[in-house]
Amino acid sequence: MLAVIAAHPRHRVLFALVGGLLFAPLAIGALVAAALAGAVLTAAATRRPGAAIVAAFAVLLGGGVAQQRVLAFEQGVLARMDGRSVAGRVVLLEPLRDRGFGTAAGRVRLQDGPARGEQAVLRLRRTMLHGAAPEVGDVLGVRGWIEPLTRWEAFQHRRGALAAIAADDVQATGARRGGVSGALDGARRRAEAGLDRGLAPPEAALMRGMVLGEDERLSDDVRTDFQRSGLAHILAVSGQNVMLLATLVLFLGALTGLSLRGRLLVALGLVALYVPLTGGGPSIQRAGVMGAAGLAAALAGRGASRWYALGLAAAVTLALNPLTAGEPGWQLSFAAVVALLALGPGLRTVLARRLPAAIADAAAITVAATLGTAPLMALHFEQVSIVSLPANLVAAPAVAPIMWLGMLAAAAAQLSPALAVPFDALAAPLLAFVGAVAHVSARAPLAAVDVHLASPAALAAAYAALGAGCAALLRALGRAGPPAARRPAARRRRRIVAVLALALAGLGVGVAHARGRPAPPPPGELVVSFLDIGQGDATLLQYGGASILVDTGPPDGPILARLAAAGVDRLDVLVLSHAQSDHEGAALAVVRRFSPRLVLDGGAGWPTAVQRGLGPAEARAGGRVVTARAGQSLDLAGLRLRLLWPPPLAPAERPEGDPNERAVVAIASAGPIDVLLTADAESDITLPLALGHVDVLKVAHHGSADEGLPMLLRRLTPSVAAIEVGRHNDYGHPAPSTIAELRGIPVVRTDRDGTVRLHARGPTMTLERLGVGR
Repeated sequence: MLAVIAAHPRHRVLFALVGGLLFAPLAIGALVAAALAGAVLTAAATRRPGAAIVAAFAVLLGGGVAQQRVLAFEQGVLARMDGRSVAGRVVLLEPLRDRGFGTAAGRVRLQDGPARGEQAVLRLRRTMLHGAAPEVGDVLGVRGWIEPLTRWEAFQHRRGALAAIAADDVQATGARRGGVSGALDGARRRAEAGLDRGLAPPEAALMRGMVLGEDERLSDDVRTDFQRSGLAHILAVSGQNVMLLATLVLFLGALTGLSLRGRLLVALGLVALYVPLTGGGPSIQRAGVMGAAGLAAALAGRGASRWYALGLAAAVTLALNPLTAGEPGWQLSFAAVVALLALGPGLRTVLARRLPAAIADAAAITVAATLGTAPLMALHFEQVSIVSLPANLVAAPAVAPIMWLGMLAAAAAQLSPALAVPFDALAAPLLAFVGAVAHVSARAPLAAVDVHLASPAALAAAYAALGAGCAALLRALGRAGPPAARRPAARRRRRIVAVLALALAGLGVGVAHARGRPAPPPPGELVVSFLDIGQGDATLLQYGGASILVDTGPPDGPILARLAAAGVDRLDVLVLSHAQSDHEGAALAVVRRFSPRLVLDGGAGWPTAVQRGLGPAEARAGGRVVTARAGQSLDLAGLRLRLLWPPPLAPAERPEGDPNERAVVAIASAGPIDVLLTADAESDITLPLALGHVDVLKVAHHGSADEGLPMLLRRLTPSVAAIEVGRHNDYGHPAPSTIAELRGIPVVRTDRDGTVRLHARGPTMTLERLGVGR
């Protein structure tokens, strides 16, 4: 890569510009360091002082552009409106996503007022929507308050949102945005209607994901299957879609007798249309620029440089939004392409010696992309798929036909959705096949390996190890450096051994960073961790080598990372207090990762996605699911758990009403310490229970207002109270009245203190506040 960049002046300038765009948002020191590094590398590669000066100037130019863009972005009107009311029209820019508790959120652009044209995250209750949910491009009337973005909405900030609107009222206006964006909205709706025609809902959802990048309709189980099998990339529109679209256009153009220049122009125009039609995410932006660069080079009669196209894609996407470099999708897209360009040819040559050309090509692409993205997958998702290569090889023959049929269906639907039916019918069995491959692969033993890279240093070490290992492998196979025949055998072996040693050393550093986690609590010490997982509950109890997790927090929360940071390798017991997503939302992910021996399920019988998936998912983990009820008790190496609520149901009886009223109430004990865990059961549930003094109280319902709390506190006389609550939540938790009633008791809160660990040895308790985000 470096040799290619150094060999061409335009490459050097372009990648220096990209370096400035990348480093400028971090700090001015990083920008200066990048400029000096660019100058030194250029001088070393070219031995021309003038080239070094140009490279340094390009770095500073890119940095200046990026800083101005970020400064203009951060100084928007919305950023200064915290706490102020807002009323007016907004345009929905993305589908609304469920956030649990009956709420939803989506990014919008304001159309009225001083912040006209700026973006925000609209938070609303589902009950505010009368009728069908609004679609992208719909104009809504909104009244509410401006609030800061939460940490869980940081990705929305990178996409352009400056603040959040906590809606008091949302009304559909019946209007839609106009202009080019409105025309694209109409084309997308017609394409969606065409892709839905004649397909069963699961296949239609998969077709939308593969062709348009819309994964909102995919079930959690299907999405998990694609992630664990290493097939998730086909649900994110990217370079593969652009390449297949261009191939389809060029082929159809040739059949109709269109000239090569005409075919290239049509392909270029359709790529420019396809990118915004699919939402214009980071990966498709990169692919669109690279595809357009290749087509433009072909139009000019010049060979396209893939490295130059990659640099151009990075420069364009970063110039549009310098903050997009923080998007996992952007990072994964570029990492995959770099790996394909650097490793693909060598791997293809080696594999072609023993495999048919088509299989060698597919295997080389899969191996290169998997290696290139594995460290980032470990950093962002804490998981790397082991079955990716076989799953991709098996699914590969069906992917391109599905894409082509889907694109033809979307095009035909622009005239009439009925015209898409033949294409959908042909795609249906192929879609079912790909879904089956993902499902079977995801359930293979060790389909996905848990790997957590804890820091950028660990990420760098992992990439260094991968780079050294790949270089050693290619050298050993005679595909890098001088031919083996020109090198004495002993010298060749020494070099291979040296490079492999470097790879292993780098890998060791990466693993040391990745596995850097605290040791389990020492014998005789109880550790109760009130975990910072956003708006929801998750409490971890560890004692004598045993571990019990009570609730998991919301489905998009960081519970897996929090458990790993606490040194958990396997759970003994998972308790789900009740069937609400802020308590049970991440249960299936926890079960898959930590394989609890027992699940005490307080949400059994409720029609939630977690409850529907818990039985099969837990069975795969090898444990048992037992309905939670009052009177149950456990004793694990001195860690005792007694359930006080809810009462058992009759054999044929189904739970109904408010799930909070049947939330599990339990006392956990170790030595002389008693911890009362109340989930969302407020005093109307807990006051009638036989309760006495407890040392620690997990305050009910995230600290919501509770008229009976004063009487409960007089009975319990806790020494410590903990409130598990999300920062900037939409519910006003914890309520001021609750905080007032707790005055005089040491109170810890996850919104303010982050994860809090209570250490108890005998009667002595100490609190450890880890800070927000930990």
